[in-house]
Amino acid sequence: MEVVDYDLGPERREVVPELRVLVVGPGPRSDSWAYVTAGCWAAMEKDGHGNGLEFVMTAHVRDQRFIELMAMIAYYHCGGHQLDLDHSMPIGEPWVPGSTCDHLLISLPYLHGPDLEHCPVPGGHARILWTLPVTTAEIEFRRRHGHEALEQLFDEAEIIPTDPFRASVA
Repeated sequence: MEVVDYDLGPERREVVPELRVLVVGPGPRSDSWAYVTAGCWAAMEKDGHGNGLEFVMTAHVRDQRFIELMAMIAYYHCGGHQLDLDHSMPIGEPWVPGSTCDHLLISLPYLHGPDLEHCPVPGGHARILWTLPVTTAEIEFRRRHGHEALEQLFDEAEIIPTDPFRASVA
């Protein structure tokens, strides 16, 4: 595991002042890389206690792009667009060049198991939610049919969530 200090720059630093991204390499449970925010919980803490969120993204390789995306998620969440389970966020460009995934869907951390979801921290706990790259068509499907219906399509299609070039299920 590597801890990457990420400086959002002078105009954004105050929003998530202690942002770090944990980069976890493949191991015995997974052949994928995991990128986890650290610092959202503290930035959103109120009155000395809290039960804030952190986010995890799973990718096929180690790449600075994913560290930058985690910083984007942290800034978006802490800067006035508070994310939660079943929410989504536009990336504004493909997840990786050539991918049709251009949004992130906030979901339970299915790939990592239920033990990752609740993380004790001093003074409370952080809930770690998964940021799954999805397509615009999948977001539109979710708006029409609901989050559960979209997740059922993912299961039926047996998507590989770390494949940036996977076909859209919607």
